[in-house]
Amino acid sequence: MQHLAGKSLKRNFWNFIWPSIIAQWIFALYTMVDGLFVAWGVSEVALSAVNIASPLVNFLFSVSILFAVGASTVVAIFMGQDHHAAANKVYTQNLVVLMVISILITVLVLWRVDDVAIFLGATEETIGYVKEYILNVMPFAWCFMIAYSFEILVKTDGYPLFATLAVTSGALMNLVLDYVFVMLLHKGVGGAAFATGLSQLALVGIYLTHFLSKKANIKLARFHFDWRMMLRTIKIGLPSGLTEFSAGITVFLFNHFILRYIGAEGIISYTIIAYVNTIVVMSLVGIAQGSQPLISFYYGRGEAAICQKLLRYGFVAALVLAGIVFGASWLLADWITGLFISSQMEMLRVTAARVFRIFSISFLLMGFNIVVGGYFTAIERPKSALAISLGRGVITVIIALEVMTFLFGGAGIWWAPLISEFLCLMVTCALFFVYRKQRKEKKPVVETESLNEHYLKSEQKSET
Repeated sequence: MQHLAGKSLKRNFWNFIWPSIIAQWIFALYTMVDGLFVAWGVSEVALSAVNIASPLVNFLFSVSILFAVGASTVVAIFMGQDHHAAANKVYTQNLVVLMVISILITVLVLWRVDDVAIFLGATEETIGYVKEYILNVMPFAWCFMIAYSFEILVKTDGYPLFATLAVTSGALMNLVLDYVFVMLLHKGVGGAAFATGLSQLALVGIYLTHFLSKKANIKLARFHFDWRMMLRTIKIGLPSGLTEFSAGITVFLFNHFILRYIGAEGIISYTIIAYVNTIVVMSLVGIAQGSQPLISFYYGRGEAAICQKLLRYGFVAALVLAGIVFGASWLLADWITGLFISSQMEMLRVTAARVFRIFSISFLLMGFNIVVGGYFTAIERPKSALAISLGRGVITVIIALEVMTFLFGGAGIWWAPLISEFLCLMVTCALFFVYRKQRKEKKPVVETESLNEHYLKSEQKSET
């Protein structure tokens, strides 16, 4: 990060967020590509099964980002203060913890695969497909989690373009392997999952070429496990992890409400909506994550004015992106739904396009919530960030779904995202107002310095 000092702030901002947005698009496309090939090569029912299993993949990514964002924030702050040895130890501890957790999750899911499939919303018609997908993707769980962590940390290391090139290579490999396993070898849903897992394994190898090279600033180092530092990274990263998982939680909640009020056919329509919604959420998360290393770096240097300017850049980027996606959703709804639903199901295609347009209105509000949540994470205000993430990821979604289905039945489901984002926006504005008031009164908002001093002193003692 040191090589960015003295350069144009606006150029640094755009240089960081565009690779991050593209990387998020590509991560979101992994499941979407699986769904496309499954729809073409198997059936619409199999497509809905991929959608039912997708929150599990979102969960893997969210656990990864929980640790990666926390570690990235601490690493960037240490680097801003020229404590590179401490930054390397935090980075190494993060990878070790993530590997252990990924193995535990894999064992638990494979042990109770039937229960997991039913919990996710599998029906008698789809449970075979759902289990097939889970059984083939979970052996690669560690790859998903380590690759995503590397993607965030390589940007913190000052190489956002490399992250984009790496994740693009993984996505292209996934595309080719999906075609081979599903269309040529006819391996069905399991083949699509296996192809995605192999592409993630290759992605880990690509990132290692950077982190094991001489140009890497962040390197593996001997460390003494520090519970306080781990809890600090979890506290910082939890809001981002929940934001990442919000798409998966939303899919999970909507699947259950749709099955209750509309039926299995509604799942097919929502599967298409969920893919686009995930891409939009991930794009806005890309803005928040892309600017996070810069904000944390300047925050570590005590340059609050620059942090505020980066936040304004984030607002502009989110507003422009949300507007473009909303317009494209209304214009291209029929074409997008036609990619997944065959012409023999014309009525379903028309219905899916109509509810997709309604759902897309929520895109206009979510940007502010996600960018402010990401900013609070970058400056170590985890409670505020967590309130926003929990709000838009769980609490307001449940409230909106319950209220709208009570008032309008199944038709209210498609308006629930707009109500949810609006409720969360009220919370976000209140938290931001409190933050601005504290800044004007010059009240301390975090204990970053004391936490850093504690960690550095403990490391010095362990070395002596």
